[in-house]
Amino acid sequence: MQSKQHHNHEYAIMDLGSNSFHMIIMKKSDNALQVIYKNKQNIHLATGLNSDYFLSQSSIQRGVACLAMFAERLANFPASHVKVIGTYALRVAKNRHQFLTEAAKVFPYPIEIVSGQEEARLIYLGAINNESVPKSEVKFVIDVGGGSTEIAIGKALNPTLVESRPMGCVTYAKQFFPDEKITRQAFEKARFAAEQQVEKIIHFVKNNNIAIAFGASGTIKSIYNILLDIGVSDGIITPKRLDDLVSYILEFNHFDDINYPSLSNERKRVFVSGLAIFYGVFKAFGLKELHYTQSALREGVLYEMIGNNSKHQDIYQKTIDDLSKLYRVDELHAKNVALTAQHLMTQWRQHALVDIDAVLESILDWAAQLHEIGLGINFSGIHKHSAYILQHSNMPGFNEEQQFLLSTLVKYHRKSFKLDHLPYFSLFEKKQIYPLLQILRLSVLINNQRSENLDPSVFKLTIIDHDPCKMVLMMDKTFAKHNRLVLFDLEQEQQYWRENKPWQLDIQVVDIA
Repeated sequence: MQSKQHHNHEYAIMDLGSNSFHMIIMKKSDNALQVIYKNKQNIHLATGLNSDYFLSQSSIQRGVACLAMFAERLANFPASHVKVIGTYALRVAKNRHQFLTEAAKVFPYPIEIVSGQEEARLIYLGAINNESVPKSEVKFVIDVGGGSTEIAIGKALNPTLVESRPMGCVTYAKQFFPDEKITRQAFEKARFAAEQQVEKIIHFVKNNNIAIAFGASGTIKSIYNILLDIGVSDGIITPKRLDDLVSYILEFNHFDDINYPSLSNERKRVFVSGLAIFYGVFKAFGLKELHYTQSALREGVLYEMIGNNSKHQDIYQKTIDDLSKLYRVDELHAKNVALTAQHLMTQWRQHALVDIDAVLESILDWAAQLHEIGLGINFSGIHKHSAYILQHSNMPGFNEEQQFLLSTLVKYHRKSFKLDHLPYFSLFEKKQIYPLLQILRLSVLINNQRSENLDPSVFKLTIIDHDPCKMVLMMDKTFAKHNRLVLFDLEQEQQYWRENKPWQLDIQVVDIA
């Protein structure tokens, strides 16, 4: 059996798409990356979604069986070298936790489900970093997937537009071509449905002076390959070539009748619906030409994973800073709450046996920075308003659970609460979430008086019998004498904790040297 040491220079990226599951393994050598393994399995996860957005048991079983097979290839890979991204089908599935629970039994790596906008950003990142185009030019990237279509526009690494629309080759095949018959009427319905999905951004896209457009995914790869089949040497998609291709396709009566050397029987099942989506978007945006790129989501994930870890951290912090500015957060107060949280977390770490990794600690820090983001709406419900903003904002860099955890911490940062109301997380355990929430609540209360120069060292935190839920907060006697309201607030907090066993908060007023 190969050791973890053997895989120190290998990285695995998995894309759990609505149509297929992909795994790519790359080896890093002398700062160059080389693909050493690829695997694609057609799972058709989105086919198993019913009208109420529940995945069928058979689709769950197909996906889990694939992950069990992938796990064999990943034996002894260090967790930090494996990244697994779930997209549309898992994003919308109401019973996705059933899938994740079943998957966890056979697949030992966390599955991160990303928002449509984050997926679009990563696709854009993968495309522009693997194509030679000037940084100053405006780039357009589209990916027609199994369940959704992602669109992004930008110049540099951070796109100015990221959009995801619920239209994909699997879902549109099911909706518009249920019997796999090809008719002009069905094609036009699918095409106009796609145009309708993007109509609100047509004006923005057309006004952006796009210099070069890229298309990724199986649908666009198939269009590119068919153009090569029929003698288009460069494979560039233009309005005339696309019109001709659509005309050719509409001459066939059934999916099985389509006959091009490069089009597999598997792809025939979803090609016509994917073509209709792409045709609708291409025409709606008035694109002049589009180039196929092999690089998309997986390459974008890989770039952030390997290219420069500090850049990904920068994306997180830029997102937090942008939200802070947008909602005019009191920066000094937010900074003081964050410093207090860092101080208490450092002390908590010295006594607890629970692992709080760097990502979780960062989420606590960001929750402290943004806990008042909803203040402009209303103070009395600030925790609810702030949580709503964080849950529903576009947050580049964050996967859905990271964003939801951030929102959840902020939602419960003040007033009475019920631990039973905390949502389920697949990436985080309650024993990790509880201390983050406890420390955030304490840090906000300690800074309730909004003192500009509060010194966190007048507080000392420890825990009882290595139980991460039971804390002792010591307050300096001199500080307590001059800050009776802080002490009063903490005593009220004690009562909130008593109502939520196993939480426990002891407060001691002592001499802190």
